[in-house]
Amino acid sequence: MCGIVGSVGSDNSVAIILDGLKKLEYRGYDSAGIAILEKEKFYTVKEEGKISRLESALKKKKLKSIIGIGHTRWATHGRPSKENAHPHASSKVCVVHNGIIENHQELRKKLEKAGSKFLSQTDTEVAPHLIEYYFSRSGDVKKSLLEATKEIHGTFALAVMFSGNDDLIAVAKRGSPLVIGVGKNANYIASDYYALAAHTNKIIVLEDNEFALISKNKIIIFDVKGREIKKEIQEMEFENNKISKDGYDHFMLKEIYEQPRVIEETIQAYADLSNSSIHLPNFAFDIKKINKITIVACGTSYYAGMVAKYLIEKIAQLEVEVDIASEFRYRAHPFRQGKEDDNLMLFISQSGETADTLAALKYAKANKQKILSIVNVAHSTMAQLSDSIIRTVAGPEIGVASTKAYTAQISVLALLAIHLGFIRGKISPKNKTKLLQEIAESGAKMSDIFDRNAVKNIKKIAQSLVKDKNLLYIGRGVSQVTAFEAALKIRELSYINAQGIAAGELKHGTIALIDKKMPVIVIAPRLAENDLFEKTVSNAQEVNARGGKIIFISDKKGLSQFGKLADKQIEIPEIDGMIQEALLPIIPTQLLAYYVSLFKGNDVDQPRNLAKSVTVE
Repeated sequence: MCGIVGSVGSDNSVAIILDGLKKLEYRGYDSAGIAILEKEKFYTVKEEGKISRLESALKKKKLKSIIGIGHTRWATHGRPSKENAHPHASSKVCVVHNGIIENHQELRKKLEKAGSKFLSQTDTEVAPHLIEYYFSRSGDVKKSLLEATKEIHGTFALAVMFSGNDDLIAVAKRGSPLVIGVGKNANYIASDYYALAAHTNKIIVLEDNEFALISKNKIIIFDVKGREIKKEIQEMEFENNKISKDGYDHFMLKEIYEQPRVIEETIQAYADLSNSSIHLPNFAFDIKKINKITIVACGTSYYAGMVAKYLIEKIAQLEVEVDIASEFRYRAHPFRQGKEDDNLMLFISQSGETADTLAALKYAKANKQKILSIVNVAHSTMAQLSDSIIRTVAGPEIGVASTKAYTAQISVLALLAIHLGFIRGKISPKNKTKLLQEIAESGAKMSDIFDRNAVKNIKKIAQSLVKDKNLLYIGRGVSQVTAFEAALKIRELSYINAQGIAAGELKHGTIALIDKKMPVIVIAPRLAENDLFEKTVSNAQEVNARGGKIIFISDKKGLSQFGKLADKQIEIPEIDGMIQEALLPIIPTQLLAYYVSLFKGNDVDQPRNLAKSVTVE
């Protein structure tokens, strides 16, 4: 969601900023713009729509400067338009902003009385006018930034240029991510390191309520009281050439096919199959004393948390509660404290910047809870605030609709469940070995689903769903969670109104929707360890009796047993246990969502209205 890029010192600043904005396209946006400062004057180019339109406009304008800031906007206040696109400027101050200024209406009234004139509907436009209000009184960049941000309620990552300061970008951070890239004879800023990877591997990660003055050869960082602080320069391992489609038509398709590798690399990172050992990072608390886990997350990560509940409760026999992050802070939560402080708060986020999850983490931290986070970005805000982290090894995920990050999260959560089960004495060494092998074999079984004929069948089924307005996914146990996630994927990509429900809940109301026009996708792998398959088949028969069109996802035996009741079938490899039940059936549902979207002519990697990293609440 919303991307910031800035450069100071390089003669090629406009090209650097444009390239950085292209790298941030995956976050989701609806407009983009770049502003430069040359001879005390701001020159701004903004366009609604794709960055390609901005690039064309920039070629006509031929902007050139050693300093500039750029932005990709995801609309919050004000519709997507050229006028509402960033950067926004007053006469002496130009700003790009991520976050939300909650008291913007109050500030706008104050500034209008002082003579400011506003040209957009955005909350952001108050920022340059407010900073100029103080700058005109003190003439001091640092003081004006500190005074202005004291008045702003809400979240922000601000990058600011000042007329008369042709070698300076000032930045401020509260609640939205911002990093400084350290170069030679040039420095950079961005909301995401990926945007800078082609130019530097050295970054400074700003924390909340930190500010910086950045020029060609100097970086000064200070706190809310104006006191200078020293920050560590981190060297990143990220390889810029990894952001490539590698011959695939879309990033999403590439990321779906990368999932066997993600499982393999997760095993390599955190386990040794030769001696059945698990070596998760050291925890800042005694994991053996944990008697309850509360998982908090949003969207796809929330569904990974639901899978974790099944795995941890079964393998470790440990109580698990799962909360939606956006709701967590808004109910009376009886936190365990003192001698009863045996609860672990587990937060899951691909980006580590998800606003709702981050706010919930801060709330839990304020209530003295133990914090473990599972994130894909080591330098993220969540990682910095947590007592301990387990980093997923998904690598960069560019497609807005999450695929391989989900698999990476489930793989790590499965390892955590096995580790907890073993140290709590709930599983034997033999069972531990078996469960680790189950994870390891998941990758090879996933690869079988990518067989040419199997994918051809999924494409054919996808084509049959293109004109449908509604879809229903059903499953039981862990497959219920797969139904939820599968429905989310097809909503995100195809804009079809899809629901995922527990199959047993079908008769409690939802069965009223079933008719000859309603496709129902039944997720029902066979597992010898439970009888949920038979129960799910019974629910599928209820659909069949009412004329619903059934697409049945199961292994060979399951498809054989269900017989001709299904209109269409998708075969998956035989499932060995609950971990594989969570990992394998998700692959055909991802491919189904991808191809339905593709056949509808939708933008697969950047679906409408969506953002990769939701950094506003």
